[in-house]
Order: sequence, then C-alpha cells, then structure tokens
Amino acid sequence: MNLPSRARNGLNGVARELLRQHAVEKPRRQWVDDVVAWCHQHDIDLATRINGKTLRFDAALLAQINDVLESARLAPLGRSLSGLSSSAQAKEGVEEDKATRESPRARRVLVSFPPQPIAGLANEPCAIRDVDVLGLKLSAFSALIQVENLDSFYEFSPHISALSGYVNPLVVYRGDSHYGGGFALLADAWHKTRRTHIYAGDFDVKGITLALDSSATHLLLPDIEWLAQNATPLHVTAEQFPYQRRLRKHLAALPSAHPLRDYLTLLLEKQRGLKQQWFGGEVRCVGIG
Repeated sequence: MNLPSRARNGLNGVARELLRQHAVEKPRRQWVDDVVAWCHQHDIDLATRINGKTLRFDAALLAQINDVLESARLAPLGRSLSGLSSSAQAKEGVEEDKATRESPRARRVLVSFPPQPIAGLANEPCAIRDVDVLGLKLSAFSALIQVENLDSFYEFSPHISALSGYVNPLVVYRGDSHYGGGFALLADAWHKTRRTHIYAGDFDVKGITLALDSSATHLLLPDIEWLAQNATPLHVTAEQFPYQRRLRKHLAALPSAHPLRDYLTLLLEKQRGLKQQWFGGEVRCVGIG
C-alpha cells in the first residue's frame, strides 16, 4: 500500500509543526486514518500515541515512517511529487503520482524553423520541431509569430512582405490541449522582452480575444478593403456572441484613427468574420492596442 497523497501532505504539515514543538495531536479523520491504516499495514506500533479520537505525532514516529518509506524505495516525507515529471518522480523513488505529475508536454511547443535537410526524408518547406520552452534562447529572435490553427501553422511561411522587417522570427503553434501549457509559458517569457508578438489567426471574436489574452501586440490580417469584400456572417458563430462585450469595450477605448477600429467595426457591427484558412490577398500587421 502506497502512502496516500493526502496522508503524505498531512504528514509534511506535521513535520513542519514538529520543528516548533515536541508533539502534535490530530483528530482521527480523513488523512489521519489513512496514516493509521498505513502504519498498521507496515507493522508500525502506534502504542500509546493513538486513541479513539486522536493520533499523537512525534519525531520518533515520523522517523519510523521514513524508515519504511526508504526500505520500500519511496520518497521520504518532506519531498513532494506534485508537479514533477515522471522521470523526476522516478529519481525520488518507485512511486508514481499521475494525478499531480507534470504533463510530458507541459513545457513543450511546436516551432517552425527554416528547412533542415535530413538524409532519408523528402525536402519540406519548413522543419517542425517539438522543443522545450526553456531551451529557446529568445534573444535570437526578433519577433514571435503565434499561429492559431494547426493546419495553417504547418503551411505558414514568414517570408511575406508584412514580416520583412523581422529577422529570424519565432513561428510557434498557439497550442491546444496538448501544447497550450507550453505556449503560455513562452508567451509570458516573451512578454517580458517587450518585443513584437504577432497573432496569426481567425478574424473572429475568439481569435482576437485569444490574441489579447496572450498579450500579442499585433494581428496578421488581410487588408481591410479585401476583408470587407470577403468576410462572411457564416464565420461568425453564435457561440462567440457572449464574448463580444469585451471586444466592444476594447473598440471604444481605441483612438479614433487606430487601424484596428475598422476591423472591429466590420466584425462587431456588421457581424462578418473570416477563418484564417480563407485569408487571401496581401496581409498586414495591425496593432492591437
């Protein structure tokens, strides 16, 4: 029987209390009864420490518990498995806590790099890499390009006139249930650099809201004249209506000559949008704030 996680957490709290006093009494409920059952299973005699209502903890009892944990190759008290990857948990012992472990993709992002020929692999227009956010040297990139849709990400090329002013931009997939956490770490780190962050995604309420949430500085959109002719009510879904209020407040706060005003007016007043996959014509970088 592994030491239940709530029992371990309770014992860790007791260990901290014992730094200030010789003994700690806890009522017989929840995690304490888990400890009692675990101790009985591992032949730890609770003797006079236990009665029908409480269990008294002291340094000697915690030392016995730690001896059993060590002999079973389990992490000692005071060592939390929460938030650790499986490999990091393995270094603490043979116990695995899937419920609280760090996801294998927690720090991973999909990045598009220039073509990198590999023997035995047909040439492709770009090289898609699954990388650890902490392995990216952000100072090597002039701008972050956040691509909303996965199919658009695979086809995205930074070699367009709208991005000609940026040397070596970092093109990254926004993420989903698999990669969303990693991108959130990257966006936070990038925001601290105060460099350009361009959002390439759908021209709809959700897309622009996602751009605002990730602290993007610009949107990559078709010219307003082209978009006015090609945007359609079919790409403005009813599910997104409740989120329009935030964009209306953002529109009201923009200066009268701000280039984003015409885009938000088309989206919010005329209820016309366009998914990224349908973009055509020249695209441009439009400031958000």
